Amino acid sequence: MKKVILFGAFALLTLASCKKDWTCTCTSSIGGGSSSTTITDMTKSDAKAECNGGDLSAGGVTVDCEIQ
Repeated sequence: MKKVILFGAFALLTLASCKKDWTCTCTSSIGGGSSSTTITDMTKSDAKAECNGGDLSAGGVTVDCEIQ
């Protein structure tokens, strides 16, 4: 029984961090061009915040970045 509890606790801690690589795709309103970059070893919320940092709106040009 102790082994089951220990394994369950280890599995829970491993899944809780869930850091992995994410793809950030940015699309421009001019010409519809897009580019992708890889964000490594982050949780989804941290990767999303970093990806959204690439959003831009200036002079009628918009760049929208989303995590994939």
